[in-house]
Amino acid sequence: MIVSVSRRTDIPAFYPDWFFRRLEEKYVYVRNPMNPRQVSELRLDRDSVDCFVFWTKNPGPMMDRLAMLDDMGYPYYFQFTLTAYGTDLEPGVPDKDEMIKVFRRLSRRIGQERVVWRYDPVLLGGNYTIQYHMEWFEKMCRALCGYTGSCVISFLDMYSRIKKNMEYLGVLPLGQEDIRLLASVLGPVAARYGIKISTCSEEMNLEEYGIQNGKCIDDRLITSITGHQLDVKKDDTQRASCGCVKSVDIGTYHTCAHFCRYCYANLSPRQVEENRRQHDPDSPFLIGSLRGDEKITPRVMKSVIKKR
Repeated sequence: MIVSVSRRTDIPAFYPDWFFRRLEEKYVYVRNPMNPRQVSELRLDRDSVDCFVFWTKNPGPMMDRLAMLDDMGYPYYFQFTLTAYGTDLEPGVPDKDEMIKVFRRLSRRIGQERVVWRYDPVLLGGNYTIQYHMEWFEKMCRALCGYTGSCVISFLDMYSRIKKNMEYLGVLPLGQEDIRLLASVLGPVAARYGIKISTCSEEMNLEEYGIQNGKCIDDRLITSITGHQLDVKKDDTQRASCGCVKSVDIGTYHTCAHFCRYCYANLSPRQVEENRRQHDPDSPFLIGSLRGDEKITPRVMKSVIKKR
């Protein structure tokens, strides 16, 4: 099974002790976000995990433990989000120049193929103009050239829970013309630096700007990393426009302390802080522990590697 770590929160940045403890004990409990009494038990032994996909804005806290992952034989790659936004939008994200250094360090450690740069989400409003993106995206392409060969972009979805924050900051809904204009800027810049751009969960065809529809959980990349062909279907739990293949996520919503204003995965800073106080690195749950009223169901962790 492919294990996502995690779309719901930044485990490498905030919960690396917990994650490596779960590897030692070889299992994790994950509550159903819609029904907390329903709990899945996921095996994390090497036979059950075909690949880990890490999502993060700061992998620094787990960098020194990558040798442990390698020694255990787990394949993995990183989706590393690095944007041009300030603390008005990303109050908990470390200094961007420092994160560029971390990005390069990670790339030197595991190889550029396994570090996918996310410039995501792309939004417009206030100081964040087309010109702003053009200047900062090129600056970042220049800094990351040779350290990654791929960049994933998506355009801001104005979810109801973030709409008030976005309007307060002057961020506007994006129309098709806005998206095409942004794509016409970003695509050629990335090409000049040898970086291929793909989109995440976008319906529009942007191929004329050198931008392909992409997969964040990417069977082609996992095949390249593992050396094995996969037998895996598109993830039908994601949006129709999402190209990702099926995976299982071990994260928990409302637990990320980056506090990004555009994030759909956090209800509020207060809820995040309350949840983080319940975090125990030794618990099989990311947040909290068994309460006694749960129904625990072992998840079938079938390998997606094709049998020879």
